[in-house]
Amino acid sequence: MSNLTNSVTEFVLMAFSDTRELQILYSLIFFLTYSAGLMGNLLIVIITTMDRRLHTPMYFFIRNLSIVDACFISVTVPSASINSLMNNRVISVTGCATQIFLVIFTAYVEFTLLTVMARDRYVAICQPLLYPVIMNPRACMQMTLTCLFTGLLYAGLHTGLTFQLSFCNSNVIHQFFCDIPSLLKISCSETFYNIGSLLASALVVGVGCFVFITASYIRIFSTVLRFPVKEDQRKAFSTCVPHIIVVCLFLVSMSYVYLQPPSDSGSIKDIILSIFYSIIPPLLNPIVYSLRNKQIKEAIITVMKRKLGQRKEKRKYKKNLFKKL
Repeated sequence: MSNLTNSVTEFVLMAFSDTRELQILYSLIFFLTYSAGLMGNLLIVIITTMDRRLHTPMYFFIRNLSIVDACFISVTVPSASINSLMNNRVISVTGCATQIFLVIFTAYVEFTLLTVMARDRYVAICQPLLYPVIMNPRACMQMTLTCLFTGLLYAGLHTGLTFQLSFCNSNVIHQFFCDIPSLLKISCSETFYNIGSLLASALVVGVGCFVFITASYIRIFSTVLRFPVKEDQRKAFSTCVPHIIVVCLFLVSMSYVYLQPPSDSGSIKDIILSIFYSIIPPLLNPIVYSLRNKQIKEAIITVMKRKLGQRKEKRKYKKNLFKKL
């Protein structure tokens, strides 16, 4: 941090547009997107917590995924929206380091949770008799804590390596939030070791998780195709296919942003791809995994009826109390 502090004290983020009207428009779009994603994920967390019928391993992971999605979208979108509205693109070194750490941490935990969810679906479909034993509450908690703990180590490693570099040529980041590839492009230090660590971690984590997910779904599809009832096949495919689409969208866009050569200049294409992995998955996940689910819909209706019933009871109690007085 000493080299960085002596050369650069703050960074300047890239603006979507130099036109004031467009800046306000982008700020509004970001705010609406953030509100929709946050409310959708928080709704899933509340419903899966309040309804005891949804206290199963599948919904336990969906609830954790929604919590991570809410945090993931909160790291970048609110600040980008405020910066665009206030026309202020400056971010401190500490703020940039914090944002990079949180982005990497939440992205890592999200992808590993998606991998664990593929494992959950594999056991549920291919080994249904052993499902209560394999996916017991203790095992589910251990897998989740493993994702969180390794995520802290992963984010801390890459954030520390990045901020050991010197930034003496420029402090303009060609991105709407701080990320490692954008900082590597403006560093005046040798970045070979940083690029190597990114490639190695991408192979170990990214490719490893993707291969595990792919192998799980190959086994799942081979099992589903042997189901005698077509309706059961349709339900299984409707659950699995959206999961694969979101995983591919998340992995491909993030891989392109993080693995392209750091000498490339920043462009609007990089920003669009960053939006695909930092905003779109948290926005779509509540729809893909939960709001399309029949049990979730029934739970939402049940909770709403319960709340309305409680309000009616309170009103009746207040009326009776007023009459007595």
